[in-house]
Amino acid sequence: MPHIVVIGSGITGVTSAYELSQLGYQVTVIDKHLFPAMETSFANGGQLSACNAEVWNQKATVLKGIKWMAQKNAPLLLNPSFDLHKYAWLLEFLGNIKHYEANTKNTVKMALIARERLFQIAQQESIDFDLEKRGILHFYHSEYDYEIATRVNDLLCAGGLARHAISNEEIKSIEPSLTGQYYAGFYCPDDATGDIHKFTTGLAEASKKYGVCYVFGMEVVDVKHHDKGVQIQYRQSTENIKVQAEVIEHLDADAVLVCGGVSSYHLAQQLGDRINIYPVKGYSITVQLEDQASIDHAPWISLLDESAKIVTSRLGKNRLRVAGTAEFNGYNRDIRADRIQPLIDWTNRNFDISTEHCIPWAGLRPMMPNMMPVVRRGKHERVFYNTGHGHLGWTLSAATAAMISQEIAAAIPV
Repeated sequence: MPHIVVIGSGITGVTSAYELSQLGYQVTVIDKHLFPAMETSFANGGQLSACNAEVWNQKATVLKGIKWMAQKNAPLLLNPSFDLHKYAWLLEFLGNIKHYEANTKNTVKMALIARERLFQIAQQESIDFDLEKRGILHFYHSEYDYEIATRVNDLLCAGGLARHAISNEEIKSIEPSLTGQYYAGFYCPDDATGDIHKFTTGLAEASKKYGVCYVFGMEVVDVKHHDKGVQIQYRQSTENIKVQAEVIEHLDADAVLVCGGVSSYHLAQQLGDRINIYPVKGYSITVQLEDQASIDHAPWISLLDESAKIVTSRLGKNRLRVAGTAEFNGYNRDIRADRIQPLIDWTNRNFDISTEHCIPWAGLRPMMPNMMPVVRRGKHERVFYNTGHGHLGWTLSAATAAMISQEIAAAIPV
């Protein structure tokens, strides 16, 4: 039975490990954290959103970004300090504007496949992750923004998405909890929401019965290639306080699959590949709905405010996730109060709920300059990648996990 080592136990790593186990592989997952889904897969916006599949490579996005640079509370923030990796990434981002339409359509198609597969897995393994199949509603504040969105909607629908225009009155009828005035919107009835952390940890537990082994608190330091496979060398991470000595351990395997999120950039360099991932920080708050009025008035339909670039997901009776912003500031994971406050203010503007109890969070999205995930073999025949999903890891992972598993199966048959 071939042995595959997966680096990373976020949503892509765990779904990939699961798919490989279903094909009959022996699978070991290594992660520097002590539990699965502790980075970008911990507290994202919650949307399984084929309707949000539009890639960002547009001139309009660039112009907005330049305008927003002077606003501290803007949806997109770019630290202008010089960093070679950041500016090389931005140049490559500009170079992919010509692929905007093709990449958007391809992302929609992947998202639709992923949505169906994720529902299958959740049902088969009886995973409870606060799934809500109530659709996603996008709303707009001006005619100008809505007209731009209409062109985007045509492109998304050309990719196979079912999404239709709605009036301001229909917005209020679909989600009565909204208290603002809006111009118009679009509604995608087949999209869904759920808790990515609960799903990933639930799937990790379920995968153990298929023989998947998890090695937590360990970070990979090197991968040695030889004729018949690879040797993964690893040591305890800074989180692993149980191991006192600096001991290098190793695992022999037939192949390695990198699902390391923002760490994939440096892992790929070690493996002789260029995977140009840049960390784009996003923030969220989890509003604890602790009084009956807040429980009654919090939205159940998932929302996206296009002007603020803020999304919501209802996670069970007592939690509302509100997420947004994109910050280009390197590998900084600090939770900044001035980036959290706009999420709280937005929530107070749009709903009659208490924001007294909010849990803030920040995570780094592993973003490629063309906004497309990397799902392929590396230069070495026994190295594979499933990474770089950006803000759509939750949306696309079930598809890309199946795709890379099939590629591994073709190269290293069971």
